[in-house]
Amino acid sequence: MSTGEKVKAQAEQVVGRIVRKGAHAMHKNTLASKGAALEARGRMRSAKEKTKDTLGH
Repeated sequence: MSTGEKVKAQAEQVVGRIVRKGAHAMHKNTLASKGAALEARGRMRSAKEKTKDTLGH
């Protein structure tokens, strides 16, 4: 996995987790959902890159 993509994936996961937990603490359900989506997108980006590494691209 390229270093840049790895950093992007990790950053999306961290930012999404922070947004989700902060919004949940303030009872902002819409914002918490957006944070969860961002976190999930980071996980999917990481999985995609790991698959690319496994296949040798």
